[in-house]
Amino acid sequence: MLRLAKNARERSENMGKKRSTWLIICGILLVGANLRLPITMIPPLMSSLESQIGLPASLSGMLTTIPLLMFALVSPIIGRLGSRRGNEGVLLIALVVLAAGSYLRVVPHVWALLLGTCGIGIGIAGGNVLLPAIIKDQFPTSVAAKTTLYTTAMALVASFGTATSGVIAKNTSLTWALASLSLVGLVGLIVWVLALPQMRKVQEPTAEHGQPQRSMWRTPKAWIVLIYFGLQSIAYYSLVTWLPTLWHAAGFSQVVAGNLATVFQLSGLPLSMTVPLIAERKWGLTAINMFGGGGFLIGALGLLLGSTNLVFNVVLAALMGAASGAAFSICIVFFQKRTDSAADTARLSGMAQSGGYVVAAVGPVAFGLISSALNSWTPVIWLLIVITALMFSCGVAIIKSRSVFD
Repeated sequence: MLRLAKNARERSENMGKKRSTWLIICGILLVGANLRLPITMIPPLMSSLESQIGLPASLSGMLTTIPLLMFALVSPIIGRLGSRRGNEGVLLIALVVLAAGSYLRVVPHVWALLLGTCGIGIGIAGGNVLLPAIIKDQFPTSVAAKTTLYTTAMALVASFGTATSGVIAKNTSLTWALASLSLVGLVGLIVWVLALPQMRKVQEPTAEHGQPQRSMWRTPKAWIVLIYFGLQSIAYYSLVTWLPTLWHAAGFSQVVAGNLATVFQLSGLPLSMTVPLIAERKWGLTAINMFGGGGFLIGALGLLLGSTNLVFNVVLAALMGAASGAAFSICIVFFQKRTDSAADTARLSGMAQSGGYVVAAVGPVAFGLISSALNSWTPVIWLLIVITALMFSCGVAIIKSRSVFD
């Protein structure tokens, strides 16, 4: 009888562990789903925002720029808070700010829209910085698989938001479009609250334990990771901003140019799903770095030809989109694989994203100014080629190191 009772108790404990594991995984999945959706759902709603709440056209671009600036400002602060107060609890606060910012945007006033966008930027920065560290903490034996889950959810739900927000607004209202898509953030917050008590607590090394936390800002190889993240960010956000204009200038209609830009965004999804798994293989990181650099390079060289063949440009869009997915995903892998603890992962992630998103915010403006001043896109494309070469070189340097502290 005692043996039967013991077996029943063990089965019950195992079932409880499985349930708590799935709850944590769902939380990670939903946090990942919110890391781009609040931004990508806005462009199709821009005309409605201008006509219905009086958003000035001069401020429209700020709805994309504000989150990037928030990423740059708060990422290092969030990384330090996570190390001191616990990554999981700090992320909970970030999710509260994200949900509050999302529903503040429902209020039909320009001030609410801009203030809510600031909150969204802070909340997303929390997920960007802390989620890779939390995965390393909670699932140390399956980091690649769990990272794949959240990067896939991020890319897939972001595309869903772009595709559906305008349709929802057209068939219902602007308010309903904002409120319904923001439910993803609210559900993510609720699931994270439920999952938080199930997460294991990990004792990070501190000065009291004789192992003082090391400063990322004083670590040369951490700066190389920052430069890589910044270069891939400037390439991605500049291409997202200007590719439709570039293709339209080359002779495509606005509709076709927009469709080619959509191909660019969607093509990063397969790499988001596979890069963390490929990175586990012996030559995985090298192969991903070569593909990221090569995809941008071939795409840029193809654009220089100025061809108006649709199939040819679809291939170019797919190549550059896949390269952008590979470059972003390998950054997440660098945060995890080139640090020794989850606390170091959070600090490296915060540092790299802080500097990287400053570059990302400047990039689209700089590309536009150069093309306008020289009345040509050719110098911009050559600049992209230079950025790609520097990014690839930084990737090689990072891959050669076991840790940023070596």
